[in-house]
Amino acid sequence: MEELLRADEPIRKRWLRRARGITLEVVLFVLVTALFPVLAAIAVLTDLLLWLRRRKTWMALRLLALLWWFLLCELRGLAGLLAVRLVSAGRDPAASKYRYRVYRLRIRWLSGILAGVRVLFRLRLEIDGLDRAGPGPVLIMIRHTSIVDNLLPDAIVGRRHGLGLRYVLKRELLSLPNIDIGRRWAPTVFVRRGSGDTEVELERLRKLPLKLEDDEGILIYPEGTRYTANKLARAKQIIAERQPSLAPLAERLRHVLPPRLGGTVALLRVARDVDVVMCGHVGLDGFEYVSDIWRGGLVGTTVRIKFWRYPAAEVPSDSEQALARWLYDRWLELDAWIDAQLACVGAGGAAKATAAA
Repeated sequence: MEELLRADEPIRKRWLRRARGITLEVVLFVLVTALFPVLAAIAVLTDLLLWLRRRKTWMALRLLALLWWFLLCELRGLAGLLAVRLVSAGRDPAASKYRYRVYRLRIRWLSGILAGVRVLFRLRLEIDGLDRAGPGPVLIMIRHTSIVDNLLPDAIVGRRHGLGLRYVLKRELLSLPNIDIGRRWAPTVFVRRGSGDTEVELERLRKLPLKLEDDEGILIYPEGTRYTANKLARAKQIIAERQPSLAPLAERLRHVLPPRLGGTVALLRVARDVDVVMCGHVGLDGFEYVSDIWRGGLVGTTVRIKFWRYPAAEVPSDSEQALARWLYDRWLELDAWIDAQLACVGAGGAAKATAAA
């Protein structure tokens, strides 16, 4: 536990990154707040012109408001982390009471951002099986398609069940000060993609389940990156070349990327007494970047979310090959569910068009 809370880089580099991140967020918040009337007028004019020319959904004003709200939530989170720092000064950062304060703070932080997204974009959530996501301890595996689904674990699962989540995240997210500073208390593994030192990365992952308590969980994105059709085609090609025994299973996937086995299987092998929860969602596909949201498709979207829970006793523990097959079987079930949901959405759209005609 203590090792996961220790920084694995020079202190100068860490503090320079934090100083840059905090300064950028404070300056942006002050500027956006002070100039909001002017920026809003420009956004309204932009939206009006685009609507008159091609009936484009109003997005400039929405994105401006979301930027301001995001920055406000960031600064509120930083203020909360400062309070935790002051209370824990000179004390053991691994103490569970500080860890749970950060968990609760992160739930409020991400829930606030999601609430802003839902209001500004009229996003509707339909959730099936949320009761299955708790109680802990659990290992949660979630589909990854957009910059929005990063909010779902804490804002939905953590908030409903009071679960504190230990994350497996890409190292690039350390650029967000709340995540960078919060890792001092909340165990997190930041993966260096393409580091070339796979065993070191896996060893850190194996320590993540240590001393996992009943009101905690582990969150991992098995795909490792956001889904796109091009990434899926490339992943299938690589698996066919390097893991031919899994190629027939990967080839059947249509809506999710093949799970990256290294980290996920390592967690499954270490956390043998922990139930596995899978989370699938439909409705956030295609929003990989802010530029994708700009096109307007997110407005009025219904996001369907479903949870499955698998008791620890049902997860094979005899070999990595058995675990890999079990994981692929679960991923194929998720893919089939997504396919059924998309078919329902398509059928609904066709029915509306027929009725209108």
